[in-house]
Amino acid sequence: MAEIKHERYQDTLLYRIRHSTAHIMAEAVLERFPGANIAIGPAIEDGFYYDFDLPRQITAEDLPEIEKRMREIIRGKHPFVRREVSADEARKIFANQSFKLELIDGLEKGGFDEDGNPITEKPIISTYTSDTFVDLCRGPHVETTGQINPDAIKLMSIAGAYWRGDEKRPMLTRIYGTAWNTPQELEEYLWKLEEAKKRDHRKLGKDLGLFYFSDDVGPGLPLFTPKGEMLRHLMESYVRDVQTRYGFQHVWTGHLVKEDLYKRSGHYDNYKDAMFPPMVDENITFRLKPMNCPSHMTLYKEMGRHSYRELPLRFAEFATLYRYEKTGELNGLTRVRSLTQDDCHTFCTPEQIEQEFSLDLQVIKEVLERYRFTNYRVRLSLRGQGGKYVKDDVRWGQAEAALRSALQANNVDYFEAEGEAAFYGPKADFMANDVLGREWQLSTIQVDFIQPARLGLTYIGEDNLEHTPVVLHRAVTGTTERFLGVIIEHFAGAFPVWLAPVQAMVIPIADRHVAYAAEVAGKLKSAGLRVEVDDRGERMNAKIRDAQNQKIPYMLVVGDKEAQGGEVALRLRSGENPGPMPLGDFLARANKEIVEGV
Repeated sequence: MAEIKHERYQDTLLYRIRHSTAHIMAEAVLERFPGANIAIGPAIEDGFYYDFDLPRQITAEDLPEIEKRMREIIRGKHPFVRREVSADEARKIFANQSFKLELIDGLEKGGFDEDGNPITEKPIISTYTSDTFVDLCRGPHVETTGQINPDAIKLMSIAGAYWRGDEKRPMLTRIYGTAWNTPQELEEYLWKLEEAKKRDHRKLGKDLGLFYFSDDVGPGLPLFTPKGEMLRHLMESYVRDVQTRYGFQHVWTGHLVKEDLYKRSGHYDNYKDAMFPPMVDENITFRLKPMNCPSHMTLYKEMGRHSYRELPLRFAEFATLYRYEKTGELNGLTRVRSLTQDDCHTFCTPEQIEQEFSLDLQVIKEVLERYRFTNYRVRLSLRGQGGKYVKDDVRWGQAEAALRSALQANNVDYFEAEGEAAFYGPKADFMANDVLGREWQLSTIQVDFIQPARLGLTYIGEDNLEHTPVVLHRAVTGTTERFLGVIIEHFAGAFPVWLAPVQAMVIPIADRHVAYAAEVAGKLKSAGLRVEVDDRGERMNAKIRDAQNQKIPYMLVVGDKEAQGGEVALRLRSGENPGPMPLGDFLARANKEIVEGV
């Protein structure tokens, strides 16, 4: 059995440090803003926050003084003391804190267990006290503030947040901070934040002339330039070629689907809030397609009777989908309303699940390595409490068992995450780290016993009886738009040579060299390279600088000497200057680096 490696963040010292620092920040804020109303202050990834209803507006100028006071509190080495209290006692402690009183009422009413059944026993209510601050909290915390390094904390920003995430509730002030074990870790984190700003795909996308957003078109609807479309074409063509080599057949299923199909598949009940409003024509209600699987399953069904001998049958499609994301959740290319998904669905017998998972795994590994994502882990996403999942325990059990078996048979280390499954089945999500160590969910493989049965899919088995096929859902790069946003930041816009929209810029030193520059470009284009000529009346150094800023891999400077000898003077975007070489030698170098993925 494969070893399951997963350390729960809540169980780590760093989590306790951050949770405790949130309390310390709240104490410092209350001292600076007497009469403030406190809400909640959890630890989050890379830090913490606390929400307040403040008597006056806080500004960035307040943060240094709050941070200074936090360090003083930390140096006091105050213990965190836990105490269990009754609901009535808790109300007395927080008599002037309306948000805490609301939380206490909710705790007193209890909740639900993992199966959705009401909990009859009231949960334990506890408080934590440190120095002068008391908070309603279940922990965990450090033993004393002395376990927190005062030089490894920093307040980061101020934002607004609705109470309980409800836009109809009060708007609160949220203060974000970060805390680490050592000052060195803090310094590294702050460097990564600055580096991430430089790599922000929204800024680089505009600087490199790849894509734009326009109010005239609408939010979440990117417009791609010729360079941006070349990137899309290269990315999709590469995955298409890989999939074809592994036995996938590409199909096309359009943009519109009758709403009734989504009701039968289960998507309508579980996904309707993410669908664009319906369109009605001659009493038929259509929806812009938000996902491909019902269309692919319908295509399988319409192709006629299937025999077990035909299986596995693998469909792939680069389809544009439409999802009605909330405006406030849109984020450059990583969260859009029109998206192109590299979606694949494999129809197979239960006995073929393991071999097909292995095949999908090979595809994913090959593609991720090509994009230099070599550090990734796998999350086994399962059902969770309170989620919208199709109620079919038998098929869920089959799918989970099959997916675990496939992961283990392929010696894949994985960790489990409840509440992350698709509504129709569990999935294996591939979480990859970019060059800054940030984790992205890029690829996924899902096992589905439910939708094929709901949509009436069958095949004739070896026993000459009808059976329901299993469907494996698989996306390698997820969506073209989101993956492009990720790799822009991953490569900081300096794409590998094979992926660069413009691979070489030929730069004539003077006007008399333009003809030779055009000749060089023509030969390179004939050899398959993407080449442009900068024949502007600018100085050579300015042209080189502009090409470097555009992160073009190769700059080929040509003058009298190069024209006479059939050469090019090679410069690289890194600033290296290999110098003059025969055109054939440069072409051999470029082709070698394209193959190697440099």
